[in-house]
Amino acid sequence: MTKPAIGYLEQIDLPELDIQCLAKVDTGACSSSIHAEEVETFERDGQQWVQFHVLFRRGEMPIDQVCEAPVHSRKRIASSNGSRSYRYVIRTNVSLGGQHWAIDLNLSHRGSMTYPMLLGREAFAGRFVVDVEHTYLSN
Repeated sequence: MTKPAIGYLEQIDLPELDIQCLAKVDTGACSSSIHAEEVETFERDGQQWVQFHVLFRRGEMPIDQVCEAPVHSRKRIASSNGSRSYRYVIRTNVSLGGQHWAIDLNLSHRGSMTYPMLLGREAFAGRFVVDVEHTYLSN
């Protein structure tokens, strides 16, 4: 069975967070991340939750959304420059190329990056192949 192709940039829908954004598809990154500011944890019904602000004004799809989600985990993650930090990880649904599934998404300050979201290979492995010469192949 042939897997559908996605490009190195794709429009992503995160319906539970009420966010549509551009994501850089990165086969070199294991995990996925989204830009998050003002990250604060709190307890709800005996479970740890996180509230964060996705404020990203660069590019064609600006985002200004305050989100809340249960904390799935907290992991030590290496950034692109090699530094390691602990980040909160949430599990949320994603829609891309007519498919819908749950992914783990770590919260990271990506303000210096070009795109608010990075889609790592754990999120799309087994679902898509990546054509790095093209963008927006899922539309």
